Amino acid sequence: MALLNKIQELSKLYFEDVRRIRRHLHAHPELSFDEHETAKFVESELDKIGITDRKRMAKTGIVALIEGKNPQSRTVALRGDLDALPIQELNNCEYKSTMPGVMHACGHDVHTSSLLGAARILNETKADWEGTVKLIFQPGEEKLPGGASLLIEEGVLFNPAPQSIYGQHVMPFIQAGKVGFRKGLYMASTDEIYMTVHGKGGHGAMPHLNIDPILIAANIITALQQVVSRRSKPIVPSVLSIGKVIANGATNVIPNEVYMEGTFRTLDEAWRDEAHKHIRAICESTATSMGGSIDLQIERGYPHLINDVVLTEAAIAKAETYLGKENVLEIDIWMAAEDFSYYSQAIPACFYRLGTRNEALGIISSVHTPTFDIDETALETGMGLMAWMAVGQCDDMPIA
Repeated sequence: MALLNKIQELSKLYFEDVRRIRRHLHAHPELSFDEHETAKFVESELDKIGITDRKRMAKTGIVALIEGKNPQSRTVALRGDLDALPIQELNNCEYKSTMPGVMHACGHDVHTSSLLGAARILNETKADWEGTVKLIFQPGEEKLPGGASLLIEEGVLFNPAPQSIYGQHVMPFIQAGKVGFRKGLYMASTDEIYMTVHGKGGHGAMPHLNIDPILIAANIITALQQVVSRRSKPIVPSVLSIGKVIANGATNVIPNEVYMEGTFRTLDEAWRDEAHKHIRAICESTATSMGGSIDLQIERGYPHLINDVVLTEAAIAKAETYLGKENVLEIDIWMAAEDFSYYSQAIPACFYRLGTRNEALGIISSVHTPTFDIDETALETGMGLMAWMAVGQCDDMPIA
C-alpha cells in the first residue's frame, strides 16, 4: 500500500514539528470561545503548509479544505478542538502553561496539533487520494452550548457536505501507540443542575423557630438518588451527582439558603427528558413538604454521542491496517460528555481514543487534573492515523 507507507513515513518526518506546535499550544492555552491567539497561530501554521482555502466560523473556529483528485466525489471531515480549561498547571516542564489558572488539561493541544500534522500529510499526498477533506478546528468544546453546535448552526456540515466525520481524543488510560474504539453508544449526554433552597435562617440553638435549608438540601440530595436507582431502566446507563453545596452559616447559625450544583448524564434521550421531570418533582416536593422553597434550573447540555456502526467498523479496520491489530482496543461506554456528539447526531461519525499513557515516564494523570500530560510519541500516531482515516482504504473494503 503505497499511500499507507507514505503517510507513515511522513508522520515520522513531521513528528518534531508537530511536537513544536503542541508545546506552543500547551504553553499558551486559552479558555472556551476566547481562543483568539490560538486561532491566529493555527492560521499561520496552515499558511506554512499552503492551505489557503479556509474561513473563520463561530469567531475563533477555522474550517479549511484540502482537495484531492476528483474532489466532488466524496467529502470527509476531521475535527480538532482548540480550548483549554480553568486549571492551574502543576507540571514542571519547559512547555508549562504561561497563563495563570489556564491549562490544556484535556489534550486539546494534542488534538489541534495532530490535525495540523494530518493536514500537512494530506496536502502533500493529495495527488494520491480522491475527494475532499474538510478540516474543522473547533472552539469551545468545554463550555455550553458547545462550539460544535454553533458551527453546525453556521453551516459547517454544508458546502461541501461531509458524508462522515472523525474525531480523536486523548486517553490517559491507554498506552501511547495504541488506540481505542467503541461502536454504537459511546458517551453520555450532559445536563447541568443549579438550585437554591430557600428556608428561614436563625440561631442554631433554636431550630424550631427556623426552616432549615441545610436539612432540606440534605433530603433533596438523598431523594435524588432514586432517579437513577429506582426510576431508570437498568439497561440505560445514567449518572446523577451533586458536586457543589454552599451553606454559608456558622456553628451557631442556620443560613437562609443553600446553593447546589450537579450534573445528570445518560445515553437515552427519551429517558433524559423523563428524568428532568423526576428531578424537578423531587426537588420541589421535598422543599415544599419541609416548609421551604426552591429555585431550580436544569440547563440542557450536549446530547449523547453515538458512533455510527458501519463507519466505526471501517475505522477499526483502517486502524488495524495502520497500527497492527494488537494496538487497536475495544473500549467501554464513557459517562463523560463531548460536544462532538452534535456531529454524531447529524451525520455518520466516529470518535475514537488516542493512547497517551507512559507509566515508565510517570505519565499517568487523568484529564482535567493539574498534572495531566502525554507521552508525545502519541503525536506521531495521532496525525498519521487521522490522515489515514480520511483517505485510506483496506484491501477488502471500500473507502468509508
